[in-house]
Amino acid sequence: MQPDPTAAFGRKRRPRLSDRETERLLLTTAAAAVARDGLRVGLDHIQLEELIRQAGVARSAVYRRWPNKEAFLGDLLLELAAGEAPLAATGSDAASALVRRILSERLDTLTTPDGRRAAAAELIRETTLLDFQHILGSPQWRTYLALTVTVAGLPEGDLRHEVTAALAASERTFTGRIAHSHRVVADLLGLRPAHPGVSFETIAHLGNALVRGLITKATATPELAEQRVPASIGGASGDWSLPALGLAAITLTYLEPDPEVTWTEAGLARLRARLDNAEDLFAPRQDIVDG
Repeated sequence: MQPDPTAAFGRKRRPRLSDRETERLLLTTAAAAVARDGLRVGLDHIQLEELIRQAGVARSAVYRRWPNKEAFLGDLLLELAAGEAPLAATGSDAASALVRRILSERLDTLTTPDGRRAAAAELIRETTLLDFQHILGSPQWRTYLALTVTVAGLPEGDLRHEVTAALAASERTFTGRIAHSHRVVADLLGLRPAHPGVSFETIAHLGNALVRGLITKATATPELAEQRVPASIGGASGDWSLPALGLAAITLTYLEPDPEVTWTEAGLARLRARLDNAEDLFAPRQDIVDG
């Protein structure tokens, strides 16, 4: 038996590991480190030299402004976070066209609370699917959602606080737009929040969180985006996507027919005229119903 050459130095030779054992040990160690410290999503893939070439700017000027890549990436994070959250279909021409079509098809049923509730449910069923497909296929939305994860991995300090504040401002803007869309449709249908403590902003926050959660799940399990459930929800029958089911549960729970709104033939005529008009339904409205 050959003597161990490391014995004289008080060290024990490591056992030789197979390639498979080495692979498994390193991956296990790395996974434990991620579990301990968290998974960080960042901008390390950005190549500053390539950006300089694409922008056609002087390299010396860039490095005067940003002495190193880390300084540039910090400003880039702020630039991305300060941009407004990208819009989904809500409030777009496509959503306006859907609202116009669905309400026009159901005009004769809007004089009853059940008819208005069914119209609201059908709007949710179709517009939510449009929104979901838009977000799922949008590179801008993938970037924005990744940003919300990235900020959690930033070290404590000024940059993290600035990026957090910028994202919070974008979130307020986006939630306000969703709430405005909900408010416009509710006004068109003579609906109101069913509970004093629940506002359109509350409904917007809940719906936004649900859709983002399903976007995350659909990224890992794409079949969820195609899943449909045949059902009649709130009086609207058809195949329901999962985000539409969830949003219907939220929205129809917290909205109710406004008892102070009286629907008349004159009110319906004004609504019909507006639906026939090419105007943006989400612009500031004139009164449609009498109340």
